[in-house]
Amino acid sequence: MWGDGSGLRYGGDYNPEQWPAEVWREDVALMRRARVNLVTVGVFAWSRLEPEPGRYTFGWLDQVLDLLHDNGISVALATPTASPPPWFSLAHPDALPVTADGVRLHHGSRDTYCAAAPAYRAAARRIAAALADRYAHHPALALWHVHNEYGTTCHCPHTARAFRRWLADRHGDLDALNAAWATSFWSQHYTDWAQVDTPRATQYLANPGHLLDFRRFWSDTLLAAYAEQRDLLRAANPAVPVTTNFVLGDWVPVDHARWAAEVDLVAIDHYPDATDGGAEEQTALAADLARGWARHGAGRRTGDIGRPARWLLMESAPNQIHSGGRMHAKEPGRMARHSLSHVARGSRGVMFFQWRAPAGGAERFHSALVPHAGPDARVFREAVDLGATLERISEVDDGTVDADVAIAWDAASGWALGHPGMPSPLLNHRDEVSAAHRALWRAGFGTDIVLPGDRLDGYRLLVLPALYLASDATADWVCGYVRGGGHLLVTWLSGVADEHARVRLGGHPGAFRDVLGVRVEEFHPLADGETVPLSDGGTGRLWAETVRLAGAEPVASYAGGPLAGLPAVTRHRNDAGTAWYLSTRPDDATYRRLVTQAARAAGATPVCPAAPAGVEAVRRRAAGANWLFLLNHTDRPQRVPAAGVDLLTGATAATEVHLPAGGTAVLRATGTVVRPA
Repeated sequence: MWGDGSGLRYGGDYNPEQWPAEVWREDVALMRRARVNLVTVGVFAWSRLEPEPGRYTFGWLDQVLDLLHDNGISVALATPTASPPPWFSLAHPDALPVTADGVRLHHGSRDTYCAAAPAYRAAARRIAAALADRYAHHPALALWHVHNEYGTTCHCPHTARAFRRWLADRHGDLDALNAAWATSFWSQHYTDWAQVDTPRATQYLANPGHLLDFRRFWSDTLLAAYAEQRDLLRAANPAVPVTTNFVLGDWVPVDHARWAAEVDLVAIDHYPDATDGGAEEQTALAADLARGWARHGAGRRTGDIGRPARWLLMESAPNQIHSGGRMHAKEPGRMARHSLSHVARGSRGVMFFQWRAPAGGAERFHSALVPHAGPDARVFREAVDLGATLERISEVDDGTVDADVAIAWDAASGWALGHPGMPSPLLNHRDEVSAAHRALWRAGFGTDIVLPGDRLDGYRLLVLPALYLASDATADWVCGYVRGGGHLLVTWLSGVADEHARVRLGGHPGAFRDVLGVRVEEFHPLADGETVPLSDGGTGRLWAETVRLAGAEPVASYAGGPLAGLPAVTRHRNDAGTAWYLSTRPDDATYRRLVTQAARAAGATPVCPAAPAGVEAVRRRAAGANWLFLLNHTDRPQRVPAAGVDLLTGATAATEVHLPAGGTAVLRATGTVVRPA
């Protein structure tokens, strides 16, 4: 199903166990009307599939899968291990999660398990094996969906024992651990492995190396839990791909970039939390992140090299944005624009949570394609239109996405910056990646997300936003790129610490000091809302630094306060490449101007240079064809200089496309569009 050229996938989470059988038949009829071709089934159905230990009730699921298959709808069959049934929690109370404060949580929600508990892992394998034995060759089965949104942590004794084993494997011995964690500080030196516990609630600041390794441990532990189920499912039928849905957020102790090599298809859940234009920016970043992770996916390592880095939007909200505890109804057309933004950036389709809104339960007011009002509602009518749209543009599925600029992403840097002992509570790797991506998005440049160590062939500019942790290998990767003629833009708090979160000495930004031609002596964190003026008319926020030039030239200086006259933005022309340094977060307009200057100097070109502000442009291309996605995020009609056949309407644009307010177009180019060399 995933390499047969049969088009884009469309559908969402389907929970038939919540409804009587007569509703199933109505659901399938509505799915056909909306052109749904893939649904996820069984994510939270463990208690209905195994009502008591070892007794399985698969009859209802047999009926559902047969009904879906008879109507041409494929299934992503989930293992239900994110929500153990009540009998499991009662039988194995030691498998319930424990907080850092030592409080054991109880059954009553989802994610009530500890992934380090042997009883939980065994029960998860058993239900996965039972599903594999029964459904591995069912004709409806197109994809295995393991678990749901891995990210639960625990501090129980099972976790502590597993953590010690993991640390011994990672560091080798206690001497190496003590060195990595700098345990001589505050008399934390360990002399026996039994002294090492999880980072429980403590009197004051916890050890940053301890916290960082605990995050890494949980990423590896959850990955091992996923892999146990994956291997069972693969063994039952190697032809069916296996994945799990990545959930985005700083609370998630999962390094999705590393996980990508262990899934057959990268799949993400994305729920923007901004109700203004920030939702569109968040959507673009999430899609670029997914595509970046997909370049490390299992399919790329097993014969799919040379094909685009494809992924799947596994969950999104059809008609709501949850922001600050409030449910904001998406404006007409916004669901389609968000969906097309994901497809433009490589998604194999569009999936939603959920198909039908439930009458009860904790998420009874969650967004759904079939709302409480039933199919005679705007959201379902838009869902029908979206299904038709995805069919019309299915030819884009094999296209790669144009990107001249690469932005580095590092999960561990985000974890390390979250330590409460940092110079400011406002430090956030994701926010700095978002700020850089937003500036490039608004300037119209195509961007890829890369990981430290990735190949950088073809990228005109590399951006490092708050890449706080930098190993020696990462430093060599960056310096080698610039020595080879690459253009680099680095922001504050990059390269400050090594991979163990130990500060690099001699002046910041440590690992990148020489290539940037600067030496930072002192940090000046700004208060929330505080700004500092810059000599180019812009302002800086969040952060400022005492920057000394060591070969670089000033591009902008601080224009007020104790740093007045000192460099704020610098540029260092090396023998072959150029390296920029931003010692503060510029306001959005200034940031956009600076990245445009750096990108154009590097030879990068916006995707659609004449596109008006507020019109998003993304280009995909395949052999002999290319497509331009245009998404008008404004409330006014827009004219965009572009030519081609609009796959949505069939109309041909000779020189200009007219987009209505909130409108979209997907143009198949009528002539050859050559990407600049």
